[in-house]
Order: sequence, then C-alpha cells, then structure tokens
Amino acid sequence: MAPAGGSGVTIGPDGTVQKKSVSWSNILLGAGLNMFEVTTLGQPLEVTKTTMAANRGDTFPRAIARIWGRGGLFGFYQGLIPWAWIEASTKGAVLLFVSSEVEYRASSFGAGSFVAGMTGGFFGGLAQAYLTVGFCTCMKTVEITRHKQAATGVKPPSTMAVFMDIYRREGIRGINKGVNAVAIRQCTNWASRFGLSRLTEVGIRKVTGKADDKPLSAYEKILASVFGGGLSAWNQPIEVVRIEMQSKTEDPNRPKNLTVTKTLKYIYSQNGVKGLFRGVTPRIGLGVWQTVCMVGLGDIAKEFVASLTGEKPAGH
Repeated sequence: MAPAGGSGVTIGPDGTVQKKSVSWSNILLGAGLNMFEVTTLGQPLEVTKTTMAANRGDTFPRAIARIWGRGGLFGFYQGLIPWAWIEASTKGAVLLFVSSEVEYRASSFGAGSFVAGMTGGFFGGLAQAYLTVGFCTCMKTVEITRHKQAATGVKPPSTMAVFMDIYRREGIRGINKGVNAVAIRQCTNWASRFGLSRLTEVGIRKVTGKADDKPLSAYEKILASVFGGGLSAWNQPIEVVRIEMQSKTEDPNRPKNLTVTKTLKYIYSQNGVKGLFRGVTPRIGLGVWQTVCMVGLGDIAKEFVASLTGEKPAGH
C-alpha cells in the first residue's frame, strides 16, 4: 500500500510540478513494512475476507469458527508462506514505480491532484495485477479454500505441489486464474484510494492552512489514507467475483469456464446483492491496518533510515 501523501509529484517553490526521485532505501523499507503488515494482522484479515466471500452464507462469527476449525490459530495464516510474502515483497515496488511516473506525467499535462492521483493509481494497480498480485492471490485463495478436502479424510498436498499440479494441467493461465478480475479490482481500488486520499489531503490543507509545498504530518496522512482506503471498498463485488473464480470449493451449480461476467451473474443468482458484498467488513479493517503500517510506521521508519544514511526523508 502506498502512503497517502506519498504522491509521485511535489510542487516546487515556483509552482512547477516536480517528480520525486525514487529511493531504493524506501523501496526496501516498503517491502519490509508490507511483510510486517501481512505477517501480523494482514493475513488473518485476508483469510477472513476470503472465507466469507467463498462461503457467502456464513456470518462473521461462523467464518471465524470455520477458519479456527481448519487449524486453530494457524488457520488464519494459510497462504502466508510463500504467496503472501512474495506478493508483499514485490507489489509495493511495482506500484511505486508505475504510479509515480504516471501521476507525474498526468500532473505535467495539467491534471489536478485528484485526477492525477486516480490515473497513477489506476495504472499502478493494473501493473500490479499482471506482474505479481494475480498469481499470488490465485494461490492464496487456493490455499485458503482447498483445506476443506481434509474434512473428507484426504491429506492435502503441499502448497508447492498444488502450484506445480495446476501449472502442469493448465499452464500460466491456470496459476493466473481470475487475473482479469484482479486487474479490475486493483485498478478501481488504487484509483479510488489515490484519488480520494489526494482529495482529502486538499481538504486538510484548506482546513489547516498548509501550503502545497509543506508536507502533511503522519496523523494527517493516516486520516487521508483511512478515508480513501475505507471508501475504496465500494468495489467489493469484484473482489467476491475474483475469489469465486479462484476458489477450489466444489459446487455443481457453478458454471464451467468462468468469466468475470458469468461469475457475477452466478453469485447474484445464488445470493443476491448481499452476496456480492460478503467480506467487506474485514476488507475495510485490512485497509485500516495497512494504513497504520505503511503511513504511521512508514514515516517513523523513514525518519530512522534517513538518520542513518544522511538522506532527507521523502516528502520532507
């Protein structure tokens, strides 16, 4: 997750748009913070969200009981190693490089902070989906949903054995199943999050009287990110579609060769509008936790790294 206020552009003293330089120390720091976020509360919230979306008749307490029954506390960390770690260590760099460049280009063509932020987030999310997040989310979902086989007395194979089996049978398309849904989710998610966060930042500057070339405080960045991250959950239906396309649950009523449109119609026919928003609560919680880690802890960590390297922290 990119911190709000971590825009790819700054406004110079003369009012011109300037691109921020990309620091390798910040990329490594971002990977480390992402790893911390997913290894603590991130993966349990992800597992809860996925379980609720895959079992749309479950209440929140029932989903928690189902996860606990699959392995106790460890049930909440299914899919963490290696898939969530691979995703966490790579997606930040992809998003940072692509969104920063696109946001700078959009700003240089005269786009406002809201439009430039949305555009950067859109293309950053698109790059994430096809380069790293697609196959990682597919394998995380497989890992989370396939353990139901154990209830029938079948010992589940290892996660790498499942990966290789899918690859042998279905090739690249198999391990990237649902990637188009992931792309739609990432595009709309990051466009919303960046755009709404930038819009909130503008409001904060107006209220506090801060000029465009003055950095926001960590608390102000967290407020902007929580607002943008929370409201970006409006696209939960596409997340439910993505999970259904990647799920290993057996359902004789589910159509074969699922596309995004077929899956959307199937979920609506089975569970109505409510089914399309299953798991939205843990997803909002996940967004808040990501914000705390990447914005609050991120700024503290950047200050510490800067004190060691002698660099000026980004955004200061």
